[in-house]
Amino acid sequence: MSQTLLIFAFIAFVTAATPGPTVLLALSNGSRLGWRGALPGLFGAVLSDFILVGAAALGLGALLAASEFWFSVVKWVGVAYLVWLGIALIRSKGSLSMPEGPADAKMPSAHTVFMRSFLVAVTNPKGYLFVSAFLPQFIDLTQAQWPQYVVLAIVFAAVDFVVMFGYVVAGAQALRVLRAKGVLWLERFCGGTLLVLAGSLAFYRRQA
Repeated sequence: MSQTLLIFAFIAFVTAATPGPTVLLALSNGSRLGWRGALPGLFGAVLSDFILVGAAALGLGALLAASEFWFSVVKWVGVAYLVWLGIALIRSKGSLSMPEGPADAKMPSAHTVFMRSFLVAVTNPKGYLFVSAFLPQFIDLTQAQWPQYVVLAIVFAAVDFVVMFGYVVAGAQALRVLRAKGVLWLERFCGGTLLVLAGSLAFYRRQA
């Protein structure tokens, strides 16, 4: 089982490190808020990991693969949210300085940072389809399945947290190294890329 978990952790690492909406959001949060301010977003991403794995265990991924209607519902909710978030980042006025403390009114609340990351991940139908196809390969059908899903969910979430934290730190370093205008353009780049990803998701089709 330990060797299987190592293989699973490696694949999870490659998957998490691949640039996508959650990666861009972690980078943007780090550049705007510093690593401490971006932490709630990491917890939002971790919660979405547990939901994705739980959905795979319950067969939601199979439902999305089989139902054009529900696949479209999840897809267009995800597209709409990515578009809204991308536009918000592009229109950002800045406030790209290290927050002095919780009283800084220009900084989004921890709840807002948490929900943005959570919603970006949990409204992406690709995540459900990928996890549903990926996880069962590491499940021993001769053993109780739920405990195995729990272990895989913990490993998946832990790897995701470490990778996202790395992106957050990279964004925070950009905050320290670049001038405010440079970081502002980094944020706008992230927003524009989110719009591109929203467009690609809009054209994404359920495999028959």
